[in-house]
Amino acid sequence: MKVTAQIKKPIEREMELFEKKFYASMSSKVALLNRITHFVVNRKGKQMRPMFVLLTAKICGESKIQDRTYRGASVIELIHTATLVHDDVVDDSDKRRGFFSVNALWKNKIAVLVGDYLLSKGLLLCIDHDDFDLLKIISVAVRSMSEGELLQIEKARRLDIDESVYLEIIKQKTATLIASCCAIGAQSVYADKEEVDRMWAFGEALGMAFQIKDDLFDYGEAQIGKPLGIDIKERKMTLPLIHALNVADGSQRRWLLNSIKNHNKDKKRVKEVIALVKSLGGLDYATTKMHQYQKQALEILSTYPDSPAKDSLRLMIDYVIERKK
Repeated sequence: MKVTAQIKKPIEREMELFEKKFYASMSSKVALLNRITHFVVNRKGKQMRPMFVLLTAKICGESKIQDRTYRGASVIELIHTATLVHDDVVDDSDKRRGFFSVNALWKNKIAVLVGDYLLSKGLLLCIDHDDFDLLKIISVAVRSMSEGELLQIEKARRLDIDESVYLEIIKQKTATLIASCCAIGAQSVYADKEEVDRMWAFGEALGMAFQIKDDLFDYGEAQIGKPLGIDIKERKMTLPLIHALNVADGSQRRWLLNSIKNHNKDKKRVKEVIALVKSLGGLDYATTKMHQYQKQALEILSTYPDSPAKDSLRLMIDYVIERKK
């Protein structure tokens, strides 16, 4: 059995119900919109975000899963999908998960409008049912994601990202979305503030580990996943590189910065950068940091009684660390 199928096992019925409710939440009277949203939904990924919402709702109050839990999962998925559609426009990307992106098939103007539509649908889904507590959680996450992207763009121009800035960027860009999934799961079953905060901290730690793992793929940790050296080509300062710059001698540091600034499209030079970062212990350092966040997530999870949902979340933590793409 695939790991994702194992993770989904305690919430199989709930995921089927979620999918029906999610599809219904996207419907429109405009045929073009329905055609595009149908295209987007049929190319969905592993649906980790709704799984987080449903699993955390289960461990915080299994008997209380109700309509607002599904609405919470739908809001997260609608808003996340909106950000992906907008990201493809911003990045001028023609592909998404191996398929053509919305902007590649329908051009940028329509893609931006579709993203806006999905965003408004998500917000209205909460407002129409007075789920203002859920709306607040997701709104904080969207604000953080936008700030994180802009902070990364600002810093990439000057290549002055140190470890603390890097960690702040990935917390805002990636970890807050996973944190909001877990917090919404808890909030949707009316958990108290302390438990909602604990679930936020769990998701944040897991999100940090997830992003560091993603950054390691850039250095050829696996044969599949994103292309080798893509972060370097895009002048993204990730943890392996930041550590290498910290421990490098003066000439190595100058060479690395010059390579990223002026030769980041040169394939041979990018391979040399990767080799130097490895030799300076950048990958080992990032891996250690990733395991620290993994440990944080496991410690929070250990405070909950044993259950199938808890087992699935533990599997999710392992999956984040061990995945190959």
